[in-house]
Amino acid sequence: MIIQDIVKSRLEGLYHKYNRREFVHPDPIEFLYDYNGVHEREIVALVASSLAYGRVEQILKSVSSVIERMPEPFVFLRRASLEMLYITFRDFRHRFTTGEDLAHLLFGAKKVIEKYGSLNACFSSVFDDNDSTVFPALLSFVNELTSQYECTRNTLIPLPEGGSSFKRFNLFLRWMVRRDDVDPGGWSGVPASKLIVPLDTHLHRICLALNLTERKQADARTACEITSAFRAITPDDPVRYDFVLARMGIWGRLSDILSNP
Repeated sequence: MIIQDIVKSRLEGLYHKYNRREFVHPDPIEFLYDYNGVHEREIVALVASSLAYGRVEQILKSVSSVIERMPEPFVFLRRASLEMLYITFRDFRHRFTTGEDLAHLLFGAKKVIEKYGSLNACFSSVFDDNDSTVFPALLSFVNELTSQYECTRNTLIPLPEGGSSFKRFNLFLRWMVRRDDVDPGGWSGVPASKLIVPLDTHLHRICLALNLTERKQADARTACEITSAFRAITPDDPVRYDFVLARMGIWGRLSDILSNP
């Protein structure tokens, strides 16, 4: 308990110091701040989180390129056919992601919105509050997104059998479910207490140093284990420290976390 209290004290200090919008740039979440309407914001969040891999400068450039081609994202998707999406993004590329990958993701989002009214309504419909985390609902949500086409391979949509930590989808959920100075939120029906940390190699390294896990692989099991450790510190908000920990990793300031409070 003493060790847990010390870790929480350190993390709380970093949270109150750095969890502010002035420290957000460069980060793809900043695209969400331009949209007050949740129907538009959730589409932008899906795009921005899905492309959140690789160098941050390229991520921002790629997300900006997509957003420029779909003004008023909700209206754009409502009117778009799959063929129109192919044409709109035919020359798009972000590392391993092709315009076809992006078109399939957006078409899946369009069909989900047609069926449920919003991405939020879809996720809420498959979420069970009796589940310990959002993971079962996330798998169902991914199935809804991919049900309109055969998703044997899409760089934007991890397959469950691949052992993925679902980092980018968990990042999407963090942005849309939580609400504070950094995360704009907007979703209802999904409690922050059930979120899973968006685990990547940087956060994994930090959590190993904090003794929050001993697992060497940054997979779904490790993400859930780390989330459980954070839930013991902040039961209602286990991903509360994700942004500041990511910033410490980017800035190379792991010592700020491990030093005495």
